[in-house]
Parts: sequence; C-alpha cells; structure tokens
Amino acid sequence: MATDKINISKISPVLMAFFVMSFVDLVGIGVDRVSKDMSLSATVAQLIPSAAFLWFFILSVPVGVMQSRIGKRNMLNIGMGVTALGLLLPFLIYNFPMVLTGFALLGIGNTIVQVSANPLMVDVVPGNRASSFLSFSQFVKAIGSMIGAPLAAFFAAQFGDWKLLFLVFGIVSILTVVWLASSKIDETKIEGYKATFSSSFKLLGNNLVLLLVLAIFLVVGVDVGFNSNSGQFLIKQFGIDQTSAESGRSVYFLGRMVGTFAGAILLTKISSRKFYAWTSVLGILCLTIIVLIKSPVLAWGLVFMIGLAVANIWPLVFSIAMEKFPDKSNEVSGLVMMAISGGAVIPLMVGWVSDMSTIGLGMTILIACMIYLFGVSLYCLKK
Repeated sequence: MATDKINISKISPVLMAFFVMSFVDLVGIGVDRVSKDMSLSATVAQLIPSAAFLWFFILSVPVGVMQSRIGKRNMLNIGMGVTALGLLLPFLIYNFPMVLTGFALLGIGNTIVQVSANPLMVDVVPGNRASSFLSFSQFVKAIGSMIGAPLAAFFAAQFGDWKLLFLVFGIVSILTVVWLASSKIDETKIEGYKATFSSSFKLLGNNLVLLLVLAIFLVVGVDVGFNSNSGQFLIKQFGIDQTSAESGRSVYFLGRMVGTFAGAILLTKISSRKFYAWTSVLGILCLTIIVLIKSPVLAWGLVFMIGLAVANIWPLVFSIAMEKFPDKSNEVSGLVMMAISGGAVIPLMVGWVSDMSTIGLGMTILIACMIYLFGVSLYCLKK
C-alpha cells in the first residue's frame, strides 16, 4: 500500500525491475545489427520492434485483469522471467525467425513488467511523491537503454559477438526476479473488487482516459520510432558512418536519462501538467529542426535534446491517469500499457515512408505525434 515515508529496501528491487524494463529498447540495436548481418530492408527491419511492441495491445488488459487476482509482484516476476527467455533465445539460435521470436518473447515479458512495475512503484513510495518517483524510475530505465549500444560494440570488438549482450541482460533479469521475490512489499488491494475486461474497456468511454491512452500510444511511437530509425537517419541525412550513427542512440538515451533525473527533481517543485506542456513544445521544435538541417554537429545536439524532451512525457501521462482514477488502477494500467503498442505501429510507418520516399519525410510522422501530445497537455491543464 502507499506509504508515508521512503523505504529503500522496498523501492530498490522495484527500481531494478525498471532497469530490466529497458531491455526492450534493444529493438534499436537489433534493427541496426540484424539489418547489417542479414541485409534487411528498412520495412522488414522494423518488424523487430513490431514483434516486441505488438504484445502490449494484445496482452496489457488481460495482464491487468490477472494482476488484480495474483498480485503485482507475482506478475512482475513472471514478466521478468519471460524477458530472460526472450533474451537468451536469439543468443543461442541466431537466425531471423529466432530473432523475431526472441523479440516477441521480450515484448510479452516487457508488457507484463510495464503493467506491474508502474503501479507497484506507486505502492512503495509516498503518495505525494508518485510523479517524482515515476520519473526517477524512467531515469533508471534510461540507464539500461543507454548502455546497450556501447556494450554491444564492446562485445563485438573484444569477443567478436555483439549478441553476448543478450546473455548478460538475461542473467540480470533472472537475478532481479530472485531479489524481488525475496523482498517484503505491501501492495494496495481493493477488497472485494476484481478488474474485468468489461470494467477495463468501459473506461475508454471517458474522454480523458481515451485522450491519455492515445497519448501513450503516440509518445511510445515517438520513442521507439526515433530509437529504431535514428541510426539510418543519421547515416542517410548527414552522411555519418554506421559505427558513429549507432552511438547516436546512446546520445538519445543520455538525453532521456538526464531528462528523467532532472524531471524527478523539478516535479517536486512545479506543476506536472505545465512541465508536460513545455516538454512537448521542446520535442516539436527539436524534431522539426533536425529534419530540416544538414549540419552533423547540430544533429548530435538535437538528438540529445529530443531524448530530453521525450523523457518525462510517459510517466507524466501515466501519473495523471492514476491520479484521476485511483480506484481503477489495474484497469487504467492495463489500458495505458496496451497503448504502448504504438511502438509496433509508428516505427513501421516511419520505415515504410522511408522506403517509399526519404527517411527525413518518414521522421515527420514523429512530429505529428508530438503535436497531438502538446494538444493533450493543454487539455490536461484545464482539468
């Protein structure tokens, strides 16, 4: 249940689950590395993030319903176990069908982790610190996302196999399951009430819920779309070599890491809704400028700023939803996580437009998504 004071022993294993949550961002590394290894087109390569993020649409609500019955911690451990399996499979058998299967399992596991970890974090922190800690949890997630590309490059250079990254992250997932299972955590439970499919989807009749769910769909689309397309974008738009372009992903996640850390501090002092609006504006400006310019030097700075802008939108939208509907936390969490399937749709759209025209034109899809997010932020300011 929500507490009045910070308990590090309860918060730490849940924060580690957010580090495990970051492993789904390996889709970006997968697109670049597997594309090179197997000579894939942009559209086919984008099947990798689609294979992972499609499961958010299929499983999020069922997981939310099941979670109300067996508990958040139990569901979270199941999710991290499936994540470990998804990571180990492509390490052991490396061909395109097994890569897609591995990323599908990674997506299934991550769906469960996302649905369970966010409301569990709300349970183990003081109620008035939920927004701040949800932003800090995204800072922890950003650390995992940021180190993926350098680790892949390190394993490739030192051991001749970038896929060792899958093995290391798989072991980390298993160890986190053990840590969380051995921790004492009190969860918020609504006695006599169980979430159902009907109670979950009925919430979509509420205009605010619908707007927020679509906002999550699009912000994840922007995040995964930029992650999975940034390498090819930097190569084709600015003539940057592949190794350097891959490091652009780390620059993006560095921006996200700095943004979430700063957000965790700033959100204790300023309105979360105003912060959401200003970061949306920053995202629109930076994405528009990077599509229009030709300077590689400016591009690196803008990649960082895009990460900074996107960093806090997800936890801000989630915290608004949880704040407005506290007695429907399992249903809201399931619907919001279902919307993470935007990571399956938006990158595929960017890849398809890039194949049909130019990758610069494809990236304008992300700008349109950010404009919607700004509109939702203005709506939330009035609520």
